[in-house]
Amino acid sequence: MTETEIVTSLCPMYGSRFGYALSNGTVGVYDKTSRYWRIKSKNHAMSIHAFDLNSDGVNELITGWSNGKVDARSDRTGEVIFKDNFSSAIAGVVEGDYRMDGHIQLICCSVDGEIRGYLPGTAEMRGNLMDTSAEQDLIRELSQKKQNLLLELRNYEENAKAELASPLNEADGHRGIIPANTRLHTTLSVSLGNETQTAHTELRISTSNDTIIRAVLIFAEGIFTGESHVVHPSIHNLSSSICIPIVPPKDVPVDLHLKAFVGYRSSTQFHVFESTRQLPRFSMYALTSLDPASEPISYVNFTIAERAQRVVVWLGQNFLLPEDTHIQNAPFQVCFTSLRNGGHLHIKIKLSGEITINTDDIDLAGDIIQSMASFFAIEDLQVEADFPVYFEELRKVLVKVDEYHSVHQKLSADMADHSNLIRSLLVGAEDARLMRDMCSVVQHIFRADSSCLTETIGKQ
Repeated sequence: MTETEIVTSLCPMYGSRFGYALSNGTVGVYDKTSRYWRIKSKNHAMSIHAFDLNSDGVNELITGWSNGKVDARSDRTGEVIFKDNFSSAIAGVVEGDYRMDGHIQLICCSVDGEIRGYLPGTAEMRGNLMDTSAEQDLIRELSQKKQNLLLELRNYEENAKAELASPLNEADGHRGIIPANTRLHTTLSVSLGNETQTAHTELRISTSNDTIIRAVLIFAEGIFTGESHVVHPSIHNLSSSICIPIVPPKDVPVDLHLKAFVGYRSSTQFHVFESTRQLPRFSMYALTSLDPASEPISYVNFTIAERAQRVVVWLGQNFLLPEDTHIQNAPFQVCFTSLRNGGHLHIKIKLSGEITINTDDIDLAGDIIQSMASFFAIEDLQVEADFPVYFEELRKVLVKVDEYHSVHQKLSADMADHSNLIRSLLVGAEDARLMRDMCSVVQHIFRADSSCLTETIGKQ
């Protein structure tokens, strides 16, 4: 499983469910490899813990936040069932018999040392832990939704009146009315870039008629800062299509949630089209012509009991292949070039089901095998791999480790010799002091100081 940011906390819920927190303020719950829900906050989750706060027999996900808020969320939906606020950030959330009366409590501690304990709800309060202020917040939120819906309804009514009063196209465009058969089309392709723009994956959004796209909002995990991106062309560059460059930093499939504002140039109100498009896992690799000279020397070789046509289906789902691409039956070979670093990837399939992946990127080879294993439901796979570049780098690292180890042993031996010398000189200095031979005392101390200085330099 791959998340979009650094995983900062994990906690077991029950069975195969577990809670998680990310460094960007995201918390959520997984069941095995499936994510049940997640929410994202502008604050950071300082601590998460599983505790049955509403006494329904199922643990809730308790989260302590950097702004001092503590909330309990349903493990199934992520709905807040309880919340409280501290005056400073939460330092930790644990459970225990804090009052030593035989009752386990949820214990929250802030960075200022404030500690609060929460007993599980009684049978009468089951499922209703929200206090009055939280209920008021919920009422206020629902009232806001009501106002938004009423405003939207009023807009629809005004558009309907305008359509009846003035059937002219210009009036329709001004009011925001667009043809009923208007459709939004999305296509993904690979762009090799130019002098002003680096290579990237290109998302093209277009309408089916002469309407224009005023703005596009994209929500996606791990691609854009803040997980969202807005494209808002100037009034002079409006058209029926928009091309948006996308550069995913990792080879993971990403769902692109799109919202496009469609209308006419003179429109004051726009229709919002919503669509979802999945970005394939290996979208940052462009199909190139076969060049044996560019074939990497590193490879992974394995055999699967699948027809070549199924492998072609996997390629179509995980790579952005041009529409006119036709891959013949086995044996065949396809070549790709990475848009990130220009590295080459060759995939060869034989009639026997033997597959060879040539790439110098060991991480990419592992991702491809994981993707194939998931697609073909393979649990065990015998592979043969050789990455001489990585092995050579590893050999150089091990040689340096041996060199450092030898130096460390030599320094340790020298330090032991100097320690013995210092000990003997101090004993000699003490003997000279007892004999009142002050010249010898000074000589012994001077030699001991010199040895100490040499030993200190050796340690450094």
